[in-house]
Amino acid sequence: MPKFTGDTVEEAIAAGLSSLNVSKDAVLIDVIDEGKKGFLGIGKKSAVVSIEVKEPVQPAVESEEIEEEKEDTLEQTAEVQQPVKSAAAVELTEEEAMTELAVYLTEITKSLNAPAMIRIERSGGQIVYHLETDKKGLLIGKHGKVINALQYLSQVYIHRLIKSRLSVVVNVGDYRERREAIIHRLAKNTARKVRDTGQPVFLEPMPAFERKQIHSILSSEKDLRTYSEGNEPHRYLVVELAD
Repeated sequence: MPKFTGDTVEEAIAAGLSSLNVSKDAVLIDVIDEGKKGFLGIGKKSAVVSIEVKEPVQPAVESEEIEEEKEDTLEQTAEVQQPVKSAAAVELTEEEAMTELAVYLTEITKSLNAPAMIRIERSGGQIVYHLETDKKGLLIGKHGKVINALQYLSQVYIHRLIKSRLSVVVNVGDYRERREAIIHRLAKNTARKVRDTGQPVFLEPMPAFERKQIHSILSSEKDLRTYSEGNEPHRYLVVELAD
């Protein structure tokens, strides 16, 4: 969790909010040290606070109506799977396709008024596109709608460029890492709820790789079974007691 300092707790909080570009109601604040004024500068100690952005992230500089309009537009684009303009008649190599996708994502972030630098990383059979921007909230969106739409578009895009089924993950800041922890808790809580009620639980729509995470987490629970229903990008997971 990022830490920030100031002469007072209020100044430390203000510094943190400015650095993260969020409003106070969008974060969790923990006062680590209230600091000391000292005497004539002797013994003075800065105040220290840690600030964590809540889930979901809400940008301080964008109104909710405008952000939701952008999210809906991006989500609709994902639903209709519009043709990608860079798709070539000749199949590209993996490296060329990965570069094409990076350019494509760069253009999208600019259109969302959140221009990002793209860093590509190979991790466990996945291609992770790290979007580095000062406006993380705009690229994550309410309930992760924007980042998940970006990921869906990216997967469709690269599969139109090459035949090999590369698995693409789009990440902004540490969103995916935080989301993975949430997914793990969700899986365990869902398993408990199904056992307590005896009724199936229908989870919120989520990307394929997140559904796979829950499948994997619950695969050792022999009294439960999991399966997916619906169509992308609104496909969701069902957890129920095994027959």
